[in-house]
Amino acid sequence: MRIVKAAPVMAKVRNDIDQVFDRLFHTTFAPGAQIRTPNAEPAAWMPPFDLLETEAEYIVRLDVPGAHRENLDITLTGTLLTLSGRREFLAAEPTERYLLAEREVGEFHRMIRLPTAVVQENLTATYQDGVLLVHLPKVPSAVTNKILIK
Repeated sequence: MRIVKAAPVMAKVRNDIDQVFDRLFHTTFAPGAQIRTPNAEPAAWMPPFDLLETEAEYIVRLDVPGAHRENLDITLTGTLLTLSGRREFLAAEPTERYLLAEREVGEFHRMIRLPTAVVQENLTATYQDGVLLVHLPKVPSAVTNKILIK
């Protein structure tokens, strides 16, 4: 079975409109919410990300194909995860000229509010095939022990 994306132009327009509404109306306190600071410079582009959860950890997958590993930064303050970086414009070779350039370049900043605290010392991140993968182990929940009264 083949899955065909219908009207890719309209899907892009819908995605762009969704991002505008997300920027305007999305609550910044919801788990996984994109956080925006009011006085921050606008990012040149916003790479898409996925936030996943297992029993033991949160996993973030950020699509940044073409970015160099040394141009990517990850910071964690409490439950606020910040992913930022830069993707450079690739100049055409002397024998080439651009007819169309659609790939987004420049600075980006994504700030994600995690649903619960994580163990900051055990975070891991890898970058492979254009995907930044961040593993954030959850703080273990408190164990309830029944105490026998003598």
